[in-house]
Amino acid sequence: MNSIDHEYFRVDTPVQLASIPTEHDVAASKKETEKTLEKVREKLGELQDTLYAHGKYAVLICLQGMDTAGKDSLIREVFKDFNTRGIVVHSFKVPTERELGQDYLWRHYIALPQRGKFSVFNRTHYENVLVTRVHPSYVLSENLPDITSVSDVNDAFWEKRFEQIRNFEKHIAENGTLIYKFYLHLSKEEQKNRLLRRLEKKEKNWKFSAGDLKERKLWVEYQHCYEDAINQTSRPHAPWYVIPADNKPVARYIVASILYETLKRKEDIKEPELDAETKANLAAYKSQLENE
Repeated sequence: MNSIDHEYFRVDTPVQLASIPTEHDVAASKKETEKTLEKVREKLGELQDTLYAHGKYAVLICLQGMDTAGKDSLIREVFKDFNTRGIVVHSFKVPTERELGQDYLWRHYIALPQRGKFSVFNRTHYENVLVTRVHPSYVLSENLPDITSVSDVNDAFWEKRFEQIRNFEKHIAENGTLIYKFYLHLSKEEQKNRLLRRLEKKEKNWKFSAGDLKERKLWVEYQHCYEDAINQTSRPHAPWYVIPADNKPVARYIVASILYETLKRKEDIKEPELDAETKANLAAYKSQLENE
C-alpha cells in the first residue's frame, strides 16, 4: 500500500479546486485500506495519551466539505481509538439567537480545546465565509453595525472577515493550539450518488433534506467560495489540506496519516518526567504497597 506524503495534500501555494482530483490511488483494496487505517488510528490514540499527559498543546481539527462529503463517518472512523476524555466534537449548525447576539467567532472561541486535548469542528468558523457568502442575506441576522442591506456585504466586507479569521488562527496558534484544516474534496457526480443512496435506503432517509438539492444547484458558487477561503487562509501555522473524498476509506486514511505523521514530529511532546524525589523512592513506594 502506498504511503501518504502529507505535503502533497497541503496547500502552500494558491490552488484551483477544479484541477485537483477528487480520488487518490493508494494501490490497495478497500479492506486493505481499512486495515491500514486501524493501525494508524491506534498509533494516533497512543499519541493522544502522550499529548494529554504533556498538557502543553491543544489540537484543533477543522473539517469542511459539501453535503455528503463524509465528515461524520470520518470522525467516527479516524478517532475511534481516542480516549473520550481527550477529544470533543463540535457540530456547528445554524447560529442560535444566543450566538447571534455575539460576534461570529464567539461560539468557536468557547469550543476551543484545552491544552492536552483535541477538538474536532464539524463545519467550522469558515461557514461564515462560505454559506454566508453564497447567501449574503444571512449576514443581516448578525445585526452588525454599518450593515443595513445586502449591498453592504461587499468585497471589502469579505476581505475584512478573512483578515479576522487569519488573526484568530494566528492568535490561538501562538498560544499552543496546533491547527489542521481539512477540505473534503468531493465531485459533483459522487455527491449525486450519495444523495440517491439516502433516498433509496430507508435507514438513510433521515439524512436527506430537500434543502440539499437547493444547495446543490449552487455548486459552482460554493466551489468558488471554498477555493478563495482556502487560498486566503492557508498558512504554515494553520494549513489547509485538500483531501480527495470520493473514496471514503481512502479519505479517512489520508487524514489519519497526516495527523499522525505531523504530530509525531513534535519531539517536545513527551510524558512529563517524575520529580527527582518520587523517582528516587519508586522502589520504596512499591514495597510499601506490596507489604500492606
